[in-house]
Amino acid sequence: MNNFSELITKRRSIRKFTTEPLTAEQVELILKAGLKSPTSKNAKPWRFIAIEDKELLTQLSLCKKMGSKLIADCALAIVVAVDPLTSSVWIEDGSIASIMMQLQAEDLGLGSCWIQIRDRYTTAETLSEEYVKDLLDIPMQLQVLSIIAFGHKDQEKPPHDDDKLEWEKVHIGKYNNKQ
Repeated sequence: MNNFSELITKRRSIRKFTTEPLTAEQVELILKAGLKSPTSKNAKPWRFIAIEDKELLTQLSLCKKMGSKLIADCALAIVVAVDPLTSSVWIEDGSIASIMMQLQAEDLGLGSCWIQIRDRYTTAETLSEEYVKDLLDIPMQLQVLSIIAFGHKDQEKPPHDDDKLEWEKVHIGKYNNKQ
């Protein structure tokens, strides 16, 4: 895609994927997007765990009470773990990397969906982060922020509609309560 505005208009959260695997080149481009993402003070505090194994994806899909089942059917899941000892803004750094990978996926014609892990719980009422860390042997000092699911789209969603943008949430100069 040559037009960034078109890219962000088309990108939607996709929760249904086909069974077609991603190519090695697609996976590499998605990971490169994360690795190229900006970070505070160029600290690069993130670590990405890329998972394509179907059995592991199925286990990973149980990481939350709701909203994570789609991981079982994706072609690739990338766990975004971040070292808070490396950056005081680790949440922001990991979030930027996550969306950069999602934008790259959209540019490739692929679907993606963010699955929030930080401050979420499993059906057994344990922290989702601990479940993911135990499953994937993630070191204690890293914090698991999100899992991004990727795959070939098995659903189509309309692009964002500019006519539905909430311009009343934009303030110029100062916050204006009278809008």
